[in-house]
Amino acid sequence: MKIALSKYGLIQSLLPFSFVSMLLFSCSTSSRDGVEEEQFAKYWYQGKAEINVFDLQQSRYGENRPGKAVMIFVTEDFSKKKQVKLDNPQDNASDAQKVMKLNMTREFVTGVYPYHTMLSVFTPVYDEAYSPKITASMTEWCGQSFTQLNFKSGGYQVKQFSYFESEGDLESKINAMPEDELFNRIRLNPDLVVSGNQLLIPSLIFQRFSHLPLKPENAEISKRDAGSNQAEILVEYAGIGRKLTIRYQQFFPFEIISFEEAWTKENGKTEITTATRTQMKMLDYWNQNEKVFEPLRNELGL
Repeated sequence: MKIALSKYGLIQSLLPFSFVSMLLFSCSTSSRDGVEEEQFAKYWYQGKAEINVFDLQQSRYGENRPGKAVMIFVTEDFSKKKQVKLDNPQDNASDAQKVMKLNMTREFVTGVYPYHTMLSVFTPVYDEAYSPKITASMTEWCGQSFTQLNFKSGGYQVKQFSYFESEGDLESKINAMPEDELFNRIRLNPDLVVSGNQLLIPSLIFQRFSHLPLKPENAEISKRDAGSNQAEILVEYAGIGRKLTIRYQQFFPFEIISFEEAWTKENGKTEITTATRTQMKMLDYWNQNEKVFEPLRNELGL
């Protein structure tokens, strides 16, 4: 019988869910308010990732560029010490931390050349703590850039690498909640997103597009009902002219429906990027890497 690990080393792979739930509850209770263990485990611990495909209209160089964005949500065991995915969590139970991982990609074309971006966010499922690690990369024909945030000693250690002289290579320390973590907080429970004025680290992808210095900014967070069992979270930065709107379902598992980014530049012009979900599928994609599975891309609209 194959047994995989949960946050304390005990979750199912082939075990009946009722028995898994008993094991989970006997280990401990969740320390993060709002995460209902039985409901959460039944959906997120079934050995699959949730693949969300969005039609993207990315604003770049003053024009809207059609493309695709993909959000991949999945839970995994993360090393507290090394801040990487554990290869053998059963051998490192004390070091294992269950996280919600978001891998988000964007692909679009500017004129003759393509852009590819990827954001990875690792957010604790049970621990009341900021995401221990966030990374972002951007590749296009001019070159590459990469940013990594590691939470250590009460703040984020930041490393930035870029082909732009003014942006690479840099190291710094900052202490604030990352905006990029909001997507994972919504998936855990939207109540984990606190309204009001907060100090946030703006999106790492936005920072690369805007070339603004990476530092905490004052942001106003609010929520509003959007009808049809949907709601929106709005994040507004007066200081840098950025506004993020995330629309999601108000019931578990709190699926992300769309998002919009608006950036008003110093010259007064506003650039708007939108992403609207078109497909969603639960998939153990890592086991489906043979040619026979390529038609799944058509099903997802990729």
